[in-house]
Amino acid sequence: MSKTFGFDSTTDDVLEGIDLKGKRILVTGASAGLGVETSRALAAHGATVVGAVRDLEKGKRATAPVQEAASASGGAFSLIELDLASLKSVRAAADKLNAAGEKFDVVIANAGVMACPKSQTADGFETQFGTNHLGHFVFVNRIANLIKPGGRLVNLSSAGHRFSEVNLEDPNFERTPYTEFGAYGRSKTANILFAVEFDRRHKARGVRAAAVHPGGIQTELGRHMTPEAIAALRASMEAARPPGSPEFKWKTIPQGAATSLWAAIRAPADDIGGLYCEDCHVAERQENPNVRHGVRSYALDADNAKALWALSERMVSETF
Repeated sequence: MSKTFGFDSTTDDVLEGIDLKGKRILVTGASAGLGVETSRALAAHGATVVGAVRDLEKGKRATAPVQEAASASGGAFSLIELDLASLKSVRAAADKLNAAGEKFDVVIANAGVMACPKSQTADGFETQFGTNHLGHFVFVNRIANLIKPGGRLVNLSSAGHRFSEVNLEDPNFERTPYTEFGAYGRSKTANILFAVEFDRRHKARGVRAAAVHPGGIQTELGRHMTPEAIAALRASMEAARPPGSPEFKWKTIPQGAATSLWAAIRAPADDIGGLYCEDCHVAERQENPNVRHGVRSYALDADNAKALWALSERMVSETF
């Protein structure tokens, strides 16, 4: 009988009894929060984990628990430099991995920024869209052939995708009023749509892609938010809570990373391909703005996914 997982499941729950020796897995954003825990849990079960980080020195300090887990299990852990806000860095990291030629069983696109003031990446893109989506779009597509048949891509999205669809006409907020969460919502919708189209393009060779919402977690991701903004966000979620539904509560980091690992390792590939997952299950489509769970239909729309892919190629001046 298969195990059932949910909101309270942790990374160790999801990976219980699973031996990952011989599996090679890439995790972006491995130097903080969910990335550290995701990498630790994988390494603790024998996987060879490559952590992609913006700052190698910070990465070395932050991932000491991952190194310890790898040493204890017979797994391995190494770091590669990757700044998703710079396409020069993205392409250099991809070139380095391609030159090495070692294949991956799973790529977990975990890194990201959240609700930051309006700013631009090194290439002139709005920071959240440029970092969360375009950086991963170029990086993952450039190493796509390193993902083994039977492998998976897991994109970290968020319930924040419900803040906004992607604006295909004005992705950089050149004509649209900027809001921190509106921009975050666009980027998180883009993460889902990227998974939808990547899955369509690669499933014939046995590579599947999914997007996941880790849950509400207090990590370094929210470093741009003041305590007052965090409190206001939580209050707004509580105000929208339907009568009789559970009170909002934060997840722990091991609970937050669990859905990434469930989609990457535990769930049947055909069950999650091209879909959006939360609380260790595939989410239902949900259009009610007063319901916290579920996924908006626009984020799974195949035509939206194709249009975003074409726009992304034009923006980065590279076709895949």
